[in-house]
Amino acid sequence: ALSLPSAIGQLAGIVLAGIVGRLWLAPASAVGAGTVGGVVPRRIGLIALGVFLVLLVGLPILAQMTRSTSWVIVDGVYRAGALIFGGGHVMLPLLQASIVPQGVIDPAVFLAGYGATQAMPGPLSTFAAFLGAAMSGPLSGWSGGFILLIVIFLPSFLLVIGVLPFWELLRSRKNIRSALAGINAGVVGLLLAAFYDPVWIQTIHGRADFGLALAAFGLLTVGRLAPPWVVLAGAVAGPV
Repeated sequence: ALSLPSAIGQLAGIVLAGIVGRLWLAPASAVGAGTVGGVVPRRIGLIALGVFLVLLVGLPILAQMTRSTSWVIVDGVYRAGALIFGGGHVMLPLLQASIVPQGVIDPAVFLAGYGATQAMPGPLSTFAAFLGAAMSGPLSGWSGGFILLIVIFLPSFLLVIGVLPFWELLRSRKNIRSALAGINAGVVGLLLAAFYDPVWIQTIHGRADFGLALAAFGLLTVGRLAPPWVVLAGAVAGPV
């Protein structure tokens, strides 16, 4: 993921981890409460998967054809939502690569919004709402935040609806469970890569930055201080 910091790099990492898990890892136990296969008809599931794939393939084409900054951003946010696996932090380099180079938001504001999102309850995907509201251009303000919030959650809803009719069949297969075990391990590496780039390399520039980050980590893990207070303390100590 570090050598190829893009959607392709993250997807390749997930696929490689799945292959390794399929070949060498023991399958996780198939646990679950009841069956869920009949909740969504298979026809609806296939339609949802079709819409997911059409948007995943079509949005990059539309962005390339129109050369519109708005469509480039929508495409990047949708792909980030589609490739979130195991943690919202995985989407951070994808969002940065899709939005910051367009010149619609300052990199410092991007990272500040990421830090503020960490202090808020709920999934990290809501970071897209901040980006949409903070950007300049056609996608901006409350409407930009609302649009990007829908875009980043849309692939998750489509995948859940699409996979649900086939979930019982999938989890009954040992090969699938072995691959998922490998993917879960691989996601840890993706999270570390996302922590290093862009968080570490763009925020830790010297000993003072490292000391502040270490102190914040201690407040979280040892002091058990709530994340909002840690973020506030960092904001106060940063300019000092």
